[in-house]
Amino acid sequence: MAGFAGFGEKAIPFLKALDFHQSRDWFHENKALFESELREPLGDLIEVLTERFGETGLDLKGDRKKSQFRINRDVRFSKDKRPYTDHVSAILSPDGSKMEQGVFFVYVGLDRCFAAVAWWSPGPELLLAMRKAIVEKPEAFRAMVAALAGNRLEIGTEGQLKRVPRGFEAVAEPDLAAAVRNRHFVVRREIDPAAIQRPDLVETLVDFAVRAKPLLDWGRTIEGRLPRR
Repeated sequence: MAGFAGFGEKAIPFLKALDFHQSRDWFHENKALFESELREPLGDLIEVLTERFGETGLDLKGDRKKSQFRINRDVRFSKDKRPYTDHVSAILSPDGSKMEQGVFFVYVGLDRCFAAVAWWSPGPELLLAMRKAIVEKPEAFRAMVAALAGNRLEIGTEGQLKRVPRGFEAVAEPDLAAAVRNRHFVVRREIDPAAIQRPDLVETLVDFAVRAKPLLDWGRTIEGRLPRR
């Protein structure tokens, strides 16, 4: 397994140039730069994080190729026909696939660089179970939120419903009512773009994932992967 030496110095400039050209010919002429500055370093990062997450007891792993998202955009049903994204990203999950919930996500892009631990758009059955757990076991939910706060993390509100969903109209406590409106349960850690070039990015991401573990454990308990409290 290779170590992680950081993304290349030309990683962000490459994304900027690709976003400007949005040309398949340009991309193929510069594909070697994409591989060396972005794709291969991201693969190294996935492998190192998989090892480190295993050492720290986090049930998260990935594959250097399969865990990465394609830089090619699917434009079949989109009005935006630009062929390439302006970022690279990857998911580490319990089974190493992109289909699981309770995942670690890393994103390096023109607009921002960040990591996230997330239950992102869980299916209807799991989302309902999470909402029921919030209402029926508020002490466990609040303990999780407090643990995150103690670790300097907070569940985001992106995509939150404007009203409580059907069946939860009677929820009176403001924090619980706000929580059941969530469609995602996610915490993020912004990354300085300059930091992606350093090997110690690994330590930053491992530290963040460990601090986000209360959110993972809460969801895993609801899934039945961990003993219920």
